[in-house]
This record gives sequence, C-alpha cells and structure tokens, in this order.
Amino acid sequence: MLMAAEIGEQPRVFERLLAARSVIAQVGDAVRRAAPRFVLLAARGTSDHAALYGKYLVETRLGLPAGLASPSTLTVYGSRPDLHDVLFVAVSQSGSSPDLVDSTAAARACGALTVAVTNAPDSPLAQVAELQVDVLAGAELAVAATKTYTAELLALHLLLCPGGDPALGRLPEATERTLQADRSSEVADRLRAAARMVVTARGYSYPTAREGALKLMETSYLSAAAFSGADLLHGPMAMIDTDVPVVAVVSPGRGGRAMAPVLERLRERRAPVVQVGPGGGLPVDADGLAEELLPLVEILPLQRLAWRLAVEHGYDPDRPRGLAKITETW
Repeated sequence: MLMAAEIGEQPRVFERLLAARSVIAQVGDAVRRAAPRFVLLAARGTSDHAALYGKYLVETRLGLPAGLASPSTLTVYGSRPDLHDVLFVAVSQSGSSPDLVDSTAAARACGALTVAVTNAPDSPLAQVAELQVDVLAGAELAVAATKTYTAELLALHLLLCPGGDPALGRLPEATERTLQADRSSEVADRLRAAARMVVTARGYSYPTAREGALKLMETSYLSAAAFSGADLLHGPMAMIDTDVPVVAVVSPGRGGRAMAPVLERLRERRAPVVQVGPGGGLPVDADGLAEELLPLVEILPLQRLAWRLAVEHGYDPDRPRGLAKITETW
C-alpha cells in the first residue's frame, strides 16, 4: 500500500536532506543576516503541525518571539500589517493552496522576509517567496501525508538552528530502528473498538500529538482530539474515562517529564493509556537524540498505528473518503 511504503521511506528522505544541509544553510545564513525581530509561520493541515514545531524551535533555540499566522487576516480580511524585520515562513507540501500563496505575497509586500518550505520547488508558493527550502521528500502519492511531514520537520530544524546538532547524523538510523520496533499491530488490537481517542503531549512533542490525532481521523475516521498535556488537565479531563483511550507521547527531556502529573491524573481516571516513547507500547529509538529531534521519530509509530487501524476496519488508508491530496483554501 502507498501509505505504508511512504512511511518506510523516511530514513532515506532524512539522508537526502542531510546531504543537502549546506544548501539549506545558505538560506539560513540569509535569514540570520536579515536579523528578524519576530517570526510568523503559516501553514494548513499537516504542515501546520510542522509549523508549530518550527515555532518551538524559534522560541527555544533562537530566543525570538514566534507565532502561527492566520492567513485569512491577509486574504479574507485584506489586512496589511507592518511586517518589516519579520521572518514569514510558509510551510506547504504542495505549495499550491491559494491562501498560503496569497498571504506570502502579501507578507512580502508588507516588508517581511519570506521563505517557502515545500516539497514542490516549482510551485506557486516557492515562486512568490523570496527564499525557498526544498524538503526533498520525493513524490508522495498517498493522500495522508507521512514522509513530507517529517521532511518538513527536518528542513525547519536545518533552517532555523545554526550549527545543527551533532546527533543529526544518526537520525536515519534512529528512524530505521523505530520502524523496525513496530508494535502497532498489538496496540491496534487494543484500540480497535474505540470510537473516540485523545492524543496528548507537551513541549516539542505537542505537534506530534496533533499530527498523530489528524492521521487517526483522516485514515481510520476516529474522533481523535489532541491536547497539550497542560490543557488536558483543565476542562477536557472531564471526558476521560475507561472508554476513552489516551495516547500519551512521553519522550525523554523536559516535555516528557512535564507529562508526569498528566499520567497520574489519567491513572486516577482509569483511562486506557498507550505511551509513545522509549519502552512504551509504541516504542521510539531516542538514544543519543536531543529532545528537539525526537518529534522526527516519535510520529512514526503513530503513522503506523493509523494505517493499521484503517486496514483492520476495512478502510483504504491511501484514499480516505472525502479527501484529496491537495486542498485549496482561501
């Protein structure tokens, strides 16, 4: 199946991107010479979760304020804010959605330095932006995005984090080991009867929770809600009971440690919990990887779980109902 094959391609995609890191570094150098005072990231769907990861990188690694842009303010409402000294990063697999193309053009006209991060270097988005980064994922044929998502994560890391990380070189191996440690079949057996599900995490792993929930919704048609662990402790905890499975992303690092009180509350609610992370029900090879790199591997078992649940329910994960590969919004 297409989705399953594309999940398995991710180690090779990482190798291609790492081989091209000097090209991406040139774009990063141009960004640093511009010395932006603020960073806006614009995206839709899966790419929006990659943009959220980029926001964490900007705030923690660069020490700059960052936000997720609302493209409709520039398109539907025609706002023209002063964006001088602002970096505007548009993230899109296809580079074709009119709202991202138009909002990037508007941001550039308003004074922003614009960068397109896309899997389509000849797309309208890449052409309208001042700078571009090709995520080099290759053709993705399944409707549900997998390899383009993780390629966007790595491309954003290479773009935004000067000097890189010494552990980047072992990323393809960690990805391969995580795929080999697949336990999605066992977990799918436990979750097959679930109609609702919650996915939760904190810190760098929060985008993983959001992307994991989206994959479950679009391939298995589950009602899957994603929450920051901190937000889950507020109102949403009331809906948790023995009939609502919770997938908790608990990887090494500060974000994983911050999940401790969340897991305690879930135990009190007697919720069925599946952990994503080293030693969890959905294991991840995190050995030697910095916390900020873990989202690139911890999404893999969630992609596999979504695929397997879809197959076991008799759905076609390659062509989810009502969806197309490219969604055009404005």
